Amino acid sequence: MSWQAYVDTSLVATGHIDKGAIISAAGDSAWAASTDFQLKPEEMKAISAIVGGDDAAKDKAFAEGLYIAGGRYVLARADGRSIYARQGRLGVAIAKTKQAIVVGHHGETGVAGNASSTVEGLADYLIGQGY
Repeated sequence: MSWQAYVDTSLVATGHIDKGAIISAAGDSAWAASTDFQLKPEEMKAISAIVGGDDAAKDKAFAEGLYIAGGRYVLARADGRSIYARQGRLGVAIAKTKQAIVVGHHGETGVAGNASSTVEGLADYLIGQGY
């Protein structure tokens, strides 16, 4: 399956995620993304640093916010390979695999737990596939 198919089928088609992306674990490239969900290079680097265990990057995001596709989100949780951040009723769930980082966004009617479970589920699958 192509990376774009994972975004379209395993994230967006579930109904729990309205747009998503898969980026490299190093945060240096986007492998696939929804048309209206383009992460900037500095946003990918910040996400990579946080899920990579950089405490200074995590502290900065807790203090100043986490920027995703140009929007500022309040970091609600960052533990191990996972991040969850909110912007009002909108939210972003993020999970790291060995080689990739899965990013899923949910809209105002989305449920944070369902979004996180969907993103974590795809991350677990990709880990099982060697990614």
